[in-house]
Amino acid sequence: MAVKERVGLVVSDKMQKTVIVAVENRAPHPKYGKIIVKTRRYKAHDEENSCKVGDRVRIQETRPLSKTKRWQITEILNAKATT
Repeated sequence: MAVKERVGLVVSDKMQKTVIVAVENRAPHPKYGKIIVKTRRYKAHDEENSCKVGDRVRIQETRPLSKTKRWQITEILNAKATT
């Protein structure tokens, strides 16, 4: 079975070793054809606490790490510049 991967935006980094990643799914409405944006929020494991709010990251499904955490950060695609 293939490993599930998603790309999303970090929306919260207030927990230790955990970030919340928002993943957008854009799909046309079945009847009207208008593009509908649905957002899913995943808790992902970040071992080094390297992700910050606004970073674009790739997450990968893993074994359950806690009650609600089933994803881990595999790479940071675009780090938000801090000024």
